[in-house]
Amino acid sequence: MMKKITYTIAGLFFLVATLNSNAQMDMSVQDCTVEYNLYKGDVQGKNFAEAKKRLDNLMANCPKLSVNIYKLGVKIADDMITNGDKVAGVALMKKVYDQRIIHFPKKDLGKVYNDIANFLADNGASENEVINMLEKGYRADPTGLSAKNIYKYFDHVLESNKDNNVQKILDTYDDINDALEVKSGKYQQRLSKLIAKEEAGATLGKKEAKSKRIAEGVLNNIGIIGGGLDQKIEELLTCERLVPLYRRDFDANKSNPQWLKRAVSRMYHKECTTDALYEELAEAYAQADPSADAYMFLSNILEEKGKVAEAKDMRRKAFELETDPTKKSNLLMKDAQELSRKGRRSEARRQANEALKYNPSNGNAYLLIASMYAKSANSCGDNLFSKRMVYVAALNKARRAAVVDPSMGQKVKRFVNSYKANIPTKQDGFAEGYKAGDSFKIGCWIGETVRVQLR
Repeated sequence: MMKKITYTIAGLFFLVATLNSNAQMDMSVQDCTVEYNLYKGDVQGKNFAEAKKRLDNLMANCPKLSVNIYKLGVKIADDMITNGDKVAGVALMKKVYDQRIIHFPKKDLGKVYNDIANFLADNGASENEVINMLEKGYRADPTGLSAKNIYKYFDHVLESNKDNNVQKILDTYDDINDALEVKSGKYQQRLSKLIAKEEAGATLGKKEAKSKRIAEGVLNNIGIIGGGLDQKIEELLTCERLVPLYRRDFDANKSNPQWLKRAVSRMYHKECTTDALYEELAEAYAQADPSADAYMFLSNILEEKGKVAEAKDMRRKAFELETDPTKKSNLLMKDAQELSRKGRRSEARRQANEALKYNPSNGNAYLLIASMYAKSANSCGDNLFSKRMVYVAALNKARRAAVVDPSMGQKVKRFVNSYKANIPTKQDGFAEGYKAGDSFKIGCWIGETVRVQLR
């Protein structure tokens, strides 16, 4: 009888174990959710041993429940490595990252590869393994890479291709900057709304204040990255190098809108517009992609040829065609910069202010106005004091550029320092009967009233 009871109990244990095993192999959504919540509690409570068991269960049976399974899994692996179980911790980390990429391939993939690259670098991986991850991150989303890793990857591309494939370097540079431009536009729009709310006298809530800090931080990082990449590539961006390169590849890319856009844009910004190739590129671009951007380049060419009415019509067509507010703002800024280059400063300011209507965080608009003011100092004043007050107006605009768009912080600093050095001295103010804070009307085309600042 005792033997029979023993067999019965053993059978029950076997049945329960079998049922549990089957339940684990086929967990319901509700079971997965319960396990996931317990898992989160274990991680938050730093009960990593128990959390590790639940992580294994969730990765095996509920791998698509939440991306946070893998984000929290990184903490568990980190704890194992920190506490001396490096081999198992590294193995777990690799498994966590691998499964996250499999089950959430569209979720912050650039950043995931960035984190993997950092992890590999910290745990003795070879340079090739790290670069391989950064390559994957760059292809998935360049904006997901940290500033440090963007530089690292770009340095690799630069050193590997500077003697035999300059186009590869330019393409990588453009891919990164295009991605950063899109990201910058998103955060500029977010920041401009929050600044407007603050300046209207409202107090930001906790979430809004955090959102503002994040936007400012992201834009600041974008500015640092952009400036750093520009320095690295500057020696390659000369007309002497660009014209032969684009001439060589032009026929093969006559129907490639992206290549044509990048080529004509770089030729324009590097002032290679007197070469006949520039016009050929612009016309091919407009034919391959009859877009607002292409029409702007053509309008400049038409105006250079004296076809003013046609150029004006082309610009109008470009402005009407573009509907995205950030892109429209940038388009208007291209026109403003061209007008400024031709000395038509009042018109340029009008277009820059128009650009700010569509994107109030377009710092380039404020900086353009600032630079035009500074260039007009000698002609917009009739004595030393009034001339130096023009620099106060320029200083105000430059400072505003950095407020609305932190990505311009480093660039703006140079202008601010220059303008500050030229504002009136206390002696200047005393001689003319002005003190700091007094109102002063600047004449000529500027026509702006500012508060006196003295150094």
